[in-house]
Amino acid sequence: MVHICKTLWCNALSATVLKRQMQVREMSRCTVVVFHGMFWSATYDVLYNYGAAMTVDPKTIDLTRDLDSTAQEGPTKSEVDGLLREALETLGAYVEYDLATVMQLRDGELSVRVACGRLANDTVEYHSLRLAKFPGLRMLLNTERARAFTEADHLHGDGDVFDGVLSLPPGHSCMVVPLRVQGKPLGIMTFDREICGTYAESVVDLATVFGQLLGLAVGYGEQSARLARLGSQLQEQNRLLGNRIEGTSDASTLLEANDSAAMVRVVRQANQVASTAAPVLITGETGTGKEVLANAIHGWSKRSDQPIVGINCAALPANLIESELFGHVKGAFSGATKARMGRFQAANGGTLFLDEIGELPLDLQPKFLRALQEGRFEPVGSDRTVRVDVRILAATNQDLLSAMANGKFRDDLYYRIAVFPIHVPPLRSRREDIVGIAETFLDSLSRRTGRGPWWLSDRSKEWLQAQPWRGNVRELVNTLERATIVNRGPELEFDGDGDGVREVAGKTARDGFDTESKEELTTLVAVERRHIQKVLRHTAGKLYGQEGAAAILGLNPSTLRSRMKKLGLGGAKRHRN
Repeated sequence: MVHICKTLWCNALSATVLKRQMQVREMSRCTVVVFHGMFWSATYDVLYNYGAAMTVDPKTIDLTRDLDSTAQEGPTKSEVDGLLREALETLGAYVEYDLATVMQLRDGELSVRVACGRLANDTVEYHSLRLAKFPGLRMLLNTERARAFTEADHLHGDGDVFDGVLSLPPGHSCMVVPLRVQGKPLGIMTFDREICGTYAESVVDLATVFGQLLGLAVGYGEQSARLARLGSQLQEQNRLLGNRIEGTSDASTLLEANDSAAMVRVVRQANQVASTAAPVLITGETGTGKEVLANAIHGWSKRSDQPIVGINCAALPANLIESELFGHVKGAFSGATKARMGRFQAANGGTLFLDEIGELPLDLQPKFLRALQEGRFEPVGSDRTVRVDVRILAATNQDLLSAMANGKFRDDLYYRIAVFPIHVPPLRSRREDIVGIAETFLDSLSRRTGRGPWWLSDRSKEWLQAQPWRGNVRELVNTLERATIVNRGPELEFDGDGDGVREVAGKTARDGFDTESKEELTTLVAVERRHIQKVLRHTAGKLYGQEGAAAILGLNPSTLRSRMKKLGLGGAKRHRN
């Protein structure tokens, strides 16, 4: 590609040489030499790598304009400024100026990106103008040829670009070069001199060719940057996909397995909000299927062909959550040996699911709120703003209203994420769903693993419906998966512990002895330990009260605690679901 651009440059200059005098030929020939040397490597490579950044705010990477890709951390703003300034200074050997600028166009406004020359100052570098007030410039941006402005143009036309900023004499030398790519205006280059006169036609020709080459380079740079960003996004999405247990493929099937009125209402609410871009806050106890519901909402939404990226705010140290959410640049902190995009960028165009959002550190909540409201943020260690289009789904098992009252969760953030709250009821309050969930899960497990199929006896269904399931759906599916491992036959049954360790009658007859005779003989201490574990599991770690483990075992609570410590069972909290 570099060779192609060099050829285009040389061909354009050759056409100019055929039309102009020896002075133009000499200048063109020297320019080609310069481009084959430092100027080419410094300027073209910058434009090639910087690419689309010329079309947007110099400190903003706008990913909403290209949803097939996401931001790639490039050179810093100061590095790009330095290289572009070097390019203009080199061109100054052939186009004399006291002030040269590159102005970029965005949202109908031209703003100075780089300024060079002895008249360049802070006022110039912060200068911007509304294109609507300069019809002459607007017309020029629709052409591909540079224009040298005369005194008459300044008096009867738009006036000078830097009127009110610099005191340039009437009739001073002024030239404007349009920058375009694929018929789209990107901005302009300006050249001004304090002396009166008009830039020679040969210089205008040279500046025109340079502007066309610059536009062509930016066009190639956009394609290159798009491919690079797409590769980075896909790589990050694949990494995150490998960490996910459940996806959107089975989410709707699992929800449809619920027959209870409570879950029918939840599914109806999820369908209602799925087609919108509104944030959703999913609440419910641990293990009730909040992530499954989030996957279903994404699968039913208009963003279903884009990724859903998740992060568990409780699973990461507080000092790493910011980097995981927003990404970081190389050297941003100890151990940051290379730049890495965050979950916001990986989810660009899709959905970001934040599990346990109540664990989000308080000092990070303002930055998260800004990203949620404006779609803008800065990666850790970077001064460049990244803009994304992400739909937020959040989940928590905490009472966020209490957290707000205690100053642990921001009010403004709560009301921003709780636009459409959905509460998932615990499994024990909808026992009619248990068998359907179990059978759907077993079918899904069989497809994913290639094992099975399995089915449940009437006795097993009754047993499943009788359990307290304090761990909700998560405990249920873990019990089922454990049963498929322990049982050798397709029909699953469960013993009193729910461990799925006993097969149905007659399945072991071929072995010449029954299941009970195969149980390993063990010590009395082991039996005691197992029995206490069973009771603790039944009471969810509760020791005191009529329904506590101590009462069931006929022991004093302090005696039970001593036995638990001696048997290595730990404290009561260890046995709570």
